[in-house]
Amino acid sequence: MRQIFVNLPVKDLEKSKRFFTTLGFAINPQFTNDKGACVVIEKDSIHAMLLTEEFFQSFLTSHTIADARRNKEVLLALSCSSDQEVKDLVAKASASGGKPAREAKDHGFMYEHAFEDLDGHIWEVFWMDPNATPPQG
Repeated sequence: MRQIFVNLPVKDLEKSKRFFTTLGFAINPQFTNDKGACVVIEKDSIHAMLLTEEFFQSFLTSHTIADARRNKEVLLALSCSSDQEVKDLVAKASASGGKPAREAKDHGFMYEHAFEDLDGHIWEVFWMDPNATPPQG
């Protein structure tokens, strides 16, 4: 089984850890120290590594860290089990210092919304009914 570990630079590691635990995600202490924290989004498969900017920079060599509040390089899309879970995650994110990134969209077969975390990274959260997905092409 493949796993994904998305590495994200953060300005304040402790605040970011609190933010993501407020959303209902766990921190894996085995891969957490004063330079980074492993957020478990889906056990055994999806993780976000929150890395202090200094530690994150050590992986980039000569590249600079983009300011996610001003420039976007990636949108993190995360599926949810229901449209209500989408609404709940955006509400929790907003109550914990994040903010909605745009208005929610209901496409009938899919409900989507997005929030910015404390460092400006955009998390697209969505629910999709696979039985109602329109045919392709």
